[in-house]
Amino acid sequence: MKSMEEFAQEVGVDSLVTVRGAGTRWGIGGSLLAGVKEVSAPIGVVNVQPEEMIVEVGAGTKLDVLQQELSEFNQEVALAGLPGSTVGGSLAVGSSSYRRARIGTAADVLLQAVCVGADGKQFVAGGPTVKNVTGYDICKLLVSSLGTLALIGVVTLRTRPKPERETWLTGGASLKEVTNCCYRPASVLTDGSKTFVLLEGYAEDIEKESKSLKSVGMLPMDTAPYIPPAVKGNSKEVPKGGLLDLQTGIQYSTQPSQQKQVPESIKELSKRIKSNFDPTGRLNPGRDPYLL
Repeated sequence: MKSMEEFAQEVGVDSLVTVRGAGTRWGIGGSLLAGVKEVSAPIGVVNVQPEEMIVEVGAGTKLDVLQQELSEFNQEVALAGLPGSTVGGSLAVGSSSYRRARIGTAADVLLQAVCVGADGKQFVAGGPTVKNVTGYDICKLLVSSLGTLALIGVVTLRTRPKPERETWLTGGASLKEVTNCCYRPASVLTDGSKTFVLLEGYAEDIEKESKSLKSVGMLPMDTAPYIPPAVKGNSKEVPKGGLLDLQTGIQYSTQPSQQKQVPESIKELSKRIKSNFDPTGRLNPGRDPYLL
């Protein structure tokens, strides 16, 4: 596995630079400027501590490889991504699971990140356990930043137990009817005509909640519905040919999304943060985290 020293040396101190992962969401945030040097993050699972429910892993590691290794301990991380996506890419894009209402978001997963800053030096954001973290939560800034604040090398992630069982149901029930029937459904999606509900947890609980949902017209599905990639932001509208998460307002669609309006105060704050982390603008130049 590539060391952080080697990674920092590749990043250097003055050239325009980006970290290239699998490239599954490479177009998000706009095009990079010409002449940007591409480097790769460390790859490999460093340390799994199932008893502490944390894992240390190189940001260049494929997400499915990490999930497979964690499954040996009946655990998982609450990250999502297209096939072949990397851990660092999922964090940089802020790719949360459609199960986020139950298991949390990408920002909840990242406990510590060993990074290389715009000055070419290593720094550590966060801590390996929640109780160790004090001061500003820089890890939260790194998630969804598209690598414009720092280049992530090695991360420590929070793991969680894998559900004992899961099942999908579909029908015409409203969100209120669904939540009246079950506690914290993992996902409640709609395509505008049908509702899709994902239940997960202990088998006994799933049986009870499934029975309750059947009483309001929901029927079990043989396979899960197709869920396109998530679109940043939230909405109350069902995207054409896509799905809307009724619990969070997140849209899932293969169609280009409309540009969301970002308040000027947020833009100004983001510029100030960017200028503090990367005064010369050498990290992923051309990328804009608010450009969908």
